[in-house]
Parts: sequence; C-alpha cells; structure tokens
Amino acid sequence: MTGLFITLEGPEGAGKSTNREYLAERLRAEGIDVVLTREPGGTPLAERIRELLLTPSDDAMCADTELLLVFAARAQHLAEVIRPALARGAVVLCDRFTDASYAYQGGGRGVPHERIATLETFVQGSLRPDLTLVFDLPIEVGMARASARGRLDRFEQEGRTFFDAVRSTYLARAAAEPGRYRLIDAAQTLEQVQGQLDVLLPQMLGLHRG
Repeated sequence: MTGLFITLEGPEGAGKSTNREYLAERLRAEGIDVVLTREPGGTPLAERIRELLLTPSDDAMCADTELLLVFAARAQHLAEVIRPALARGAVVLCDRFTDASYAYQGGGRGVPHERIATLETFVQGSLRPDLTLVFDLPIEVGMARASARGRLDRFEQEGRTFFDAVRSTYLARAAAEPGRYRLIDAAQTLEQVQGQLDVLLPQMLGLHRG
C-alpha cells in the first residue's frame, strides 16, 4: 500500500499551519489516515536541529552549514515519519519540504540549485511530493502577519530582498512543473483560502484512491 505525500509551501505568514489542520479535518472526515508533520522538524532529533536553524544567534551560520543541517533533519524525518506513514497508506501533510530548501537556501541564500539537487537525490532517492500547495501572498502582507505573532525567528529577521528571492523561487518552481504544484492565493481571507482548498479536495481524494 502506498500513501499520498502532500506538502504545503510558502513564505512567512502564509497560513500553512492553519490550513494544514483544515485539510487534515476534511480528509479524516473521509476516513483517511492523516499524518501532520513539518520541516525542519518532525522527530525529536530533527526538532533539535530546527532550534539551531531558527533561533537567532550572534554566531553567523554559513549557507552551506544551514543547507546541510536542513537535509540532516530531513533524512531523520524521512526515516522515522514520512516513509513509514506512506508505506502504510496514510496521507502525509507536511508543512514545508525540499521546495523550501530551493526557495530559502537556493533563492534566499544563493546556494546553487545543482548543489541542492545533489542532496535531494542523496537523501530522498526517488521520493518526491505527489502534490505541493504553494501559499502565495505579497511579502509585506506575510511579514506583517509574522510580526503580529511575536518574536521573529532567524529567517523571519531577513530583509525584503531575501524574501523577494524566496517568493520568486517558489513561483518559478510552480510554473515549471504545473502537474505537481497548485498555487493558493493566501492573501485572501481564511474562509476564501479554505474555499480554494475545498476545490482541490476531490483531486487529493482521487490521488489517494489511485
């Protein structure tokens, strides 16, 4: 039995976590086993790596260190959570995955995409998401939402140029592979965003049923 791997991507303040919960409720109402997880994180070890990555510090972290930590956490996450869940036929809803590495470390930090692709193949093998929802919204809207949540993490403290590159990378990847990606207008109200997800729900159910 093979499950369904759905990732939710997008910049800060896009509402991925809230809408992941909404999707989980809708899918569980159909009797589907749903696993909610996130990156970086998802396991005790990967969550400790997440703390290293997100906690502001006076010690500068070079881009390659950041990238390698992200993929180290991802390897653990795949081994402990994602692959076992997919093997038993569950739907995995993951808040960020490797598209975030291309957007943040590739677009934001300027790491060559070829280097990320090498790690992607090494850590994941042939595993890729079945469907990726990109929650897109203007940078200023997302950052205002993130600031309203409280203290900003290490990534949220980056400037406009960084987040312009992140957003551009997400949009470019979605445009290059329309079969896997679906753009969600996350600048709308929560009700409107969830309405967009409702439209996609039959496709998700169809993918899960094969």
